[in-house]
Amino acid sequence: MSSQPLLQSAPGKRIALPTRVEPKVFFANERTFLSYLNFTVLLGGLAIGLLNFGDSVGRISAGLFTLVAMGTMLYALITFHWRARSIRMRGQGGFDDRVGPTLLAIALAVAVLVNFVLRVVEGGDEVGK
Repeated sequence: MSSQPLLQSAPGKRIALPTRVEPKVFFANERTFLSYLNFTVLLGGLAIGLLNFGDSVGRISAGLFTLVAMGTMLYALITFHWRARSIRMRGQGGFDDRVGPTLLAIALAVAVLVNFVLRVVEGGDEVGK
């Protein structure tokens, strides 16, 4: 047997060893994706309820909530695939996204605000009659 080490490197250079990715990292990515989809199903259910049992304001709000739900689904899918690819390529960077959830929260707040404003304006017209 040789007395030399199995992995040799030149002086001053590092040896690149493969890193093992824990399965819990993949499962955390899937869990996050499923939680986003759970939110979109609830938001879609709200939109369907407004569409079926609401008046004209309800239909406008249903359209807005449907757009927000579809945007959230698209964001969740893109983020899931981006993170899965990064995990498979053993990316060591962060997997967090600060812009996406902020934009989704703003879109949801705008949809709720439009619903509120339309409901108040329609209610004000009925009081004057």
